[in-house]
Parts: sequence; C-alpha cells; structure tokens
Amino acid sequence: MPIEKIISAISEPTVPAKVGFVSLGCPKNLVDSEVMMGMLAQAGAELTPNAEDADVIVVNTCSFIGSAQQESIDTILEMARHKTKTGGKAKRLVVAGCLVERFRDEIRRNIPEVDAVVGTGELEKILAAAGVAETPRASSPFNILTSSAPTSNITTSRPEGDHRRGQGRFARDSWDGAVADLPNYLYDDHTPRVLTTPRSSAYIKIAEGCDHPCSFCIIPQLRGQFRSRRFESVITEAERLAQSGVHEITLIGQDTTCYGEDLGLKDGLALLLEKLAGVDGLRWIRFLYAYPNKITGRLLATIAAHDNICSYIDVPLQHASATVLKRMKRGGGADLFLRSIEKMRRVIPGVTLRTSFIVGFPGETEREFEELCGFVKEAAFDWMGAFGYSDQEGASAFDHDKKLPAREIESRRKSLMSIQNKISRAKKKSLVGREFDLLLEGSSTESDLLLEGRTAMHAPEIDGKVFVNDYPEVNEPKEGEFYRCRITAAHDYDLVAKII
Repeated sequence: MPIEKIISAISEPTVPAKVGFVSLGCPKNLVDSEVMMGMLAQAGAELTPNAEDADVIVVNTCSFIGSAQQESIDTILEMARHKTKTGGKAKRLVVAGCLVERFRDEIRRNIPEVDAVVGTGELEKILAAAGVAETPRASSPFNILTSSAPTSNITTSRPEGDHRRGQGRFARDSWDGAVADLPNYLYDDHTPRVLTTPRSSAYIKIAEGCDHPCSFCIIPQLRGQFRSRRFESVITEAERLAQSGVHEITLIGQDTTCYGEDLGLKDGLALLLEKLAGVDGLRWIRFLYAYPNKITGRLLATIAAHDNICSYIDVPLQHASATVLKRMKRGGGADLFLRSIEKMRRVIPGVTLRTSFIVGFPGETEREFEELCGFVKEAAFDWMGAFGYSDQEGASAFDHDKKLPAREIESRRKSLMSIQNKISRAKKKSLVGREFDLLLEGSSTESDLLLEGRTAMHAPEIDGKVFVNDYPEVNEPKEGEFYRCRITAAHDYDLVAKII
C-alpha cells in the first residue's frame, strides 16, 4: 500500500517526531501496522503520510513468497534514500514484519541504513525502535481503540499445534538471525490502533499464527502457533468500531475457521459471527480465510440466517489433484471439493465463492494440471487467483525434487487464469440488470469521471470493482455511504452500475 494512502489523519503539530509508514502484504500485516501506529500516536509521535516529511520511516514487510520478499527489499531501499540523499529529512529507518522473522541478520548486515528491526511478535518494541519516548499527550484526532485496562495476552494452543510443534513444524534453526522464541503476540481491544482503511470499513484480526502442515508455506515459522483472541475482546472491538461509524468489518486470520478451538469453543467462528450480527450499525460482516475441512454445517447455516453476514466464502483450495494435495500435505481432492461447493451453494443461495491455487508445485504432471483445469471449469468460482509455486527455504517442499522450470510454471498459471477469465466474464454478464446494495468508496482510480464502490460480493482490495457512471442529480453520492444500484454493464472482472 503506497505511503501516501496509508494515513488519512495528521496529529497535532506540536509533536516533534514525525513517523511515516509503508505497509506491504496482506490485511493481517496492515492491522499490525495500525497497531504500531496506535502505539506511536499514543506515545506522542506525529504520523505523516509523506515519506519526505518523516523523521522516522517504518516499512512493515511481507515474506510469503519470493516476489513479496523482493518487493519488501526494494521498498526498504527506496525508503533508505530518504536518509541518504541530499536534503533527506529521515533520521531513522525501521523494518518490521515477516521479512524480519526470516532475514533478521541479513537485513542488518546488508542494508546498513536500517537502524532497527521489529519482528511479527515484537510490536510493542516499536517505540524503542523508532526512538520515540512515551510522553503524556492531549486527546488525538486519530481513531485510537484504547482503554486504561492492561493488555492481556494469554497464550493458548490447539492439540494439533502442539503435535506439529513436536514434529518440528515451527523449527527455524537454519534461519540466519531468527530469534529462538516463536512470535506469540496478539493485540486485543485494549491495544491502541489507528485505522488506515476508509472510514466505513475496518479489519479485525481474530487469530494469529497457523498450525497446518502445508509443505509450501513458512507462515507458521513467521507467525507462530495458532492462537485466538478472546471472544469478548473481538465483540468489544467490533462494538467500538460500529459506534465510530464503521459499517463493514472483515474478520481476518491465517485460518479463521479454526477460531476458538484453542479456547475450548466448538464452532467458534459461527458463534462469533452470530454475536457480531447483533451489533448495531454493522451492515456487512465477512471473514477471510476458510480451511476446506473446517467449513461446518453450523457455519453455513449461520451465514444463511443473517442478512448482515455477507454470503461470501474465501476458501483457498491450493489444488484439485488428490496426489498434488497429498504432496502439499493438504488432503482432499476434486470430488470432495465439488461436494462441499454444492453444499455451500445449496445452504446459502447466491453465495459468492473465491479460491486460489498454486500451479507448478514440484512434481506437478501434465495430467495433474489438467485435472486442476477441469475442476476449475466445473466448479465455476466467482473469484479465483492463481500463483506460481515459489521455493521457500524452511518449507518442506524446498527439498522436493522434480522442480518445474519458471517458464513452465508461468505458462500454466496463465492457462489456468484464461479459463477463469471466461467463467468470470459469463458470471459478470449475468448480473446486468440486477440490483444490489453498493458501498461507495469515492472517486475512481481509473477516471475522475467515475465513482467506484463494492457490493457484498466484493471483498476489500481483493476482488473486482463496481464503477458508477450515473446517479440522480438531486442525490450527490457520498463516500462511505450505502446506495441501491443497478448493474448496467459488465467486463471480465469489473461491473458498471447506476445508482437508483
């Protein structure tokens, strides 16, 4: 996310230290950035959206795949120039996030402009890293979620996570500079936080870490074992957000469908959604992401029973070939997935389904890839992403043989996306003439002549857009408000609508 978009409010000009943020990667990382900004603002720092004006620059990095690592490095080097160039104002550069967990010592050794690093489990160290001393301050115009009560991080675990730990799932002994302790930090409703999303929408992280054994992934080593936030803490934060004018919340975690298992809750996500559905002011509630075998009947029934829980499920399946999924340590297969999809569509009429796949996993044969292609055609997802396999040292797939050439991986990715492109085009065309509720997000980035927004079918910053090119002259649409719209045209992924 560009630095000029990350912060929309400026604190009082009497505070000398100005801190700028660049947040990369997923929404989970964005919440971490918002928490660090909240800690800094509460301590008396001033936040600025302009790198040129910042005394301290913080880059919150991503390290999920190779391209994300490269983007993080490039951004760090770009921000470092604000320290080294003639006239540069920055005095301090801090690197935070997943890249720190993976390459802590290499960052310090190879990028001397970096003054401090903060790992994913060290958010409370941001004050010292930024050189900001905590000082009393007057009330702030920032949207800070805070309380005088102390933060309570009670570490819990799932039996599966403890079992995986015993098997060495979270080991990172070979990583240069990784600290011995796994991250165990998890913010709560008492933690200060500065929202950087549009005023009507916010993320709530309900869990952190992951226990699953997926052979292509190093997130468990980067984020630690799975741990849920306390039920009451999530509800309190949601109520506070709704009171401040937030109408849409998106629950996030590496696997939200495991929510509450470490707290002894059965169907914890369904229970949480049911409670959140009763919070005044929340018009859209959704969650990201669902693990395939954790989508229970009660969860589906809960989504179907409440109008303000979006009929939207994002379930990253990763592949459809049972043999590839076995090598991925995922389980399942095309037939099982199709039965699950049929149940979702039967229980939740009109449900929007999103998924993502990895192509070119080590050893993926032409036949296995064709099985995936056939599954995508039959499943007809509303939204789909495809990623080329990325080798990650520390993931068990790193040691697999039969690695595919990068050119072949990219060819397969494009081929799969071309299939989805046709599916998406047909699905979007079928929406022309239908009416939906629209959350208006403001002027379009495509053209000043257009407005843009989202329906409940569109997750923030993930799916396509709805461009508005017509609205009643007597009703000037306002950003952050809901309107009834009619779809008038469709493209491959985006829609055009008229506010009625």
